[in-house]
Amino acid sequence: MLVFHCGLSAQTDYHQFIDPLIGSEGPGNVFVGPSTPFGMAKPGPDVHLRANSGYNADLDLPLLGFSQVHVSGTGGGPKYGNISAMPYSGDFKNLEQTSLRSNEQARVGYFGVNLNAYNIQVELTASDRTAFHRYSFQDTTENAIKIDGGFFLGELDLQEVREAQQFVGSEVEVISETEVRGYTRIRGGWNAGKAYTVYYYAEFDQACSEAMTFKNDQLFADQKSQFDSGDRTGVVCKLEDHASQVVNLKIGISFVSSAKAEQNMRNEIPHWNFQGIVREAEEKWENLIARIELGRTATEEQKAMFYTALYHTMLMPVNRAGENPLFTATPYYDDFYAIWDTFRTSSPLLTLISPSRQSEIINAMLNIYKYDDYLPDARSGNSNGRTQGGSNSAVVIADAYVKGLTGIDFEEALEAMLKDATVPPGGTEEQEGRGGLKDYNTIGYVSQNFHRGGTRTVEYAYNDFNIATVAKGLGKPEIASKYYDQANNWQNLWRDISNNGSTGFIMPRNADGSWVDTINCDLNDAPQESIDYHPLARDWPRCVCWWCGFLYEASSWEYSLYVPHDVISLVAKSGGAVAFRRRLDSFFKNGFYNVGNEPSFLSPTLYHWIGRPDLSSSRIREIIDSNYNASRRGIPGNDDSGSMSSWLAFHMMGVFPNAGQSYYLINAPYFDSTTLHLENGDDFIITAENMSAANKYIQSAYLNGEDYDLSWIEHKDILGGGELRLIMGSMPSSWGTTLLPPSMSNN
Repeated sequence: MLVFHCGLSAQTDYHQFIDPLIGSEGPGNVFVGPSTPFGMAKPGPDVHLRANSGYNADLDLPLLGFSQVHVSGTGGGPKYGNISAMPYSGDFKNLEQTSLRSNEQARVGYFGVNLNAYNIQVELTASDRTAFHRYSFQDTTENAIKIDGGFFLGELDLQEVREAQQFVGSEVEVISETEVRGYTRIRGGWNAGKAYTVYYYAEFDQACSEAMTFKNDQLFADQKSQFDSGDRTGVVCKLEDHASQVVNLKIGISFVSSAKAEQNMRNEIPHWNFQGIVREAEEKWENLIARIELGRTATEEQKAMFYTALYHTMLMPVNRAGENPLFTATPYYDDFYAIWDTFRTSSPLLTLISPSRQSEIINAMLNIYKYDDYLPDARSGNSNGRTQGGSNSAVVIADAYVKGLTGIDFEEALEAMLKDATVPPGGTEEQEGRGGLKDYNTIGYVSQNFHRGGTRTVEYAYNDFNIATVAKGLGKPEIASKYYDQANNWQNLWRDISNNGSTGFIMPRNADGSWVDTINCDLNDAPQESIDYHPLARDWPRCVCWWCGFLYEASSWEYSLYVPHDVISLVAKSGGAVAFRRRLDSFFKNGFYNVGNEPSFLSPTLYHWIGRPDLSSSRIREIIDSNYNASRRGIPGNDDSGSMSSWLAFHMMGVFPNAGQSYYLINAPYFDSTTLHLENGDDFIITAENMSAANKYIQSAYLNGEDYDLSWIEHKDILGGGELRLIMGSMPSSWGTTLLPPSMSNN
């Protein structure tokens, strides 16, 4: 396959380096089945009901079936796992088919596995909204395929109730000897969402010898339909005299109707050419990932790590244009799971690879705002929720604004951002908007009267900076001035106490201004007993319940470094450059840094703001080399819709975004060259001369041939094309030490 794109010379098969199994073991939770970029259909193996992606690498666990809708990399309670298909042989009266498996194969657009119990080979591929299954039966003449509309991930007895999915109803109808349609309706899941319905239209390439419907555990040989009575329904297609034959099955899906599911199937796959659909998926991925070309020094493992990272970044959110039963406005994307994770690296990476797609996603967010009255911070199954910290759609919008993305109504976007900042959300404060807003807008911080007050305060402060950025650019100085002032609100929770040699931490505060010295976690919605924490304890104030604690998914050591808009002020509050370096060194040495979670994403690069980009580069390389690789355990935390993967991809290229701002911090890259084939037709090349294992420090830099002593680069300089040339050496140098990166207090 040859690909020509934006000045890219003929190149073959970058997608061959993608390994969907990277991160499939351990905490990565990635989806291993086939998908197109941002595709709605994600057929894949379901091995465990609690696995968010459906997958578990343990070959001693039985495979339960292959459902058509999944998420990738997420934590918390599962979502989806809808419309399961399972081929089998033998006992047609039993509806509980499982099998151990062997010979798993996963590559772009393809997943294959053998079902040991039945000696059946299963192969999967997918178009945007249709799953394509191919079953190779081997031994017996009595075979069958079950389609189960009652299957889903995350049963009630296996999860906390508020994160469980719950069955609502289903329906099935046999249309002909080769066609079946139906739906499943589920509510809940991680985002505690309203009921969503997945419709399907399935077609076999061979006639069923007999089609039997079922309701719950009872088969009905003489009934061609089972209507919705709140029970689980499905169909068994018996295939007699099918020894050593291949049977193909297409399953179109829709969130609107079975008629739309059929339309999706017939429009996208009007034939039975399985390999043709695999090739189409390969081409779609190739056209995206080939926009970043690595140089000759990239090893096979590094290529696998890098291109798989790009792949993981573009599995979600999901393009569901025309697939929203609540409103018809397009574009529409779903499965923002969650923006709290993806705003930091995934959105900025997509802005480099495909800014037109990122504009489309932001317009989808604005369509959600117009219908639901709030921007999403997380969304799945057509329902907003759950907000973890700030209203971080603001960061995504500001990032797009300062980087010049087009086709977005930024006046409307500012209106939506201001809605989050001024109108408290109704109902649960985990669905959308800013929880604790009354506190924040009156006393300047979120007090102990509300959950996650520390996380919310520091993130709201940055969100206010994002609002000010857009307002200033749109010529609204009064709004900009107000929110620039509020961007300092993080300081209202800054307490001058000492721990492990550092002074000054984000700490809980009562509404009357008094500090909280011990905190008793409110565990009404958690199973553990309440525990008191002392503010100087190593794990304080990380409550046993993240959702009801002072900070969410991180300690005060981590969140006390989260001031991305004003690191200069953070350095000053910490006691100056020497004290701040000591603080960072202690942070990493004592294990306060959590490589597997997003709150610390920017932390390794903070040495830039004390004039030591060499220390940032050393720390980044140490983190990557110790925690990332091309194995099934190659991602050190929940990939969270590609967040961990995009963090890796940026650092391997040698640039890293401060999301919501217009620049990238420059670090030592992993490759002698990285070429960005930009969507506008220009190329931007990052080259590293004299690079080796020993020569890991930047000695000097040149931008388009001119001496360049800044440790950061503006997006507009990348967008204009050209070359950033880095000269590498074995010792730290004076490069990038004089002028510090942008910060609100020194601009």
